Amino acid sequence: MSLLQSIGKPLLPPVVRVLVSTLDIRVANPDVLTAAGNGGMVYAFWHGKMLCGWLLARRLFPAKPVSAVVSLSKDGQLLSATLSRLGFGLIRGSSSRGGEEVKRSMLEETARGNIVAVTPDGPRGPLHAFKYGTLRLASEHRLPLVFAEISYENAFRLNSWDRFEIPRPFSTVNVTLHCIDLPLFRNTGEVAVFGKQLSKRLGNDG
Repeated sequence: MSLLQSIGKPLLPPVVRVLVSTLDIRVANPDVLTAAGNGGMVYAFWHGKMLCGWLLARRLFPAKPVSAVVSLSKDGQLLSATLSRLGFGLIRGSSSRGGEEVKRSMLEETARGNIVAVTPDGPRGPLHAFKYGTLRLASEHRLPLVFAEISYENAFRLNSWDRFEIPRPFSTVNVTLHCIDLPLFRNTGEVAVFGKQLSKRLGNDG
């Protein structure tokens, strides 16, 4: 375990909690959640917005267990330890590693009426591009897919592939929710076209 991970595991959860507690988070259209229904669903946000995205899930779904899909990478180890201490269930893996097990776990959680939280452009990008697996799974099993479009009015941006952002304390966070209307895809080509259109509509630099 690296020094960063050794220090980060105990410190990250309380630091994240305190930072997020100072933010003025404004959800423009919470009624979208009512339209999505009361059963299990997939909740998504971009990888670079995860600092608020994860804890926003706890706020949006206070009465439901939330499981986070986290990669098996070294960064994923630190993230999974943090999320576990923040009260999340964990589904470890990605489209490139452990994909079938991830799908099974996602279906099990949503079948119980729970929430599965994903970053659809993670863990390595491309930036703001939906991975086809999430779209195909939600379409085939008729799972509601809610995407949180998150914008920080004042934030630090890191020089990373995901343009990771850390909102400044006491700043405003604007959230717009989208309930994605997924068709039944007949082939992978249709998934690809839909994914590109959706990524273009929801991708942003803000």
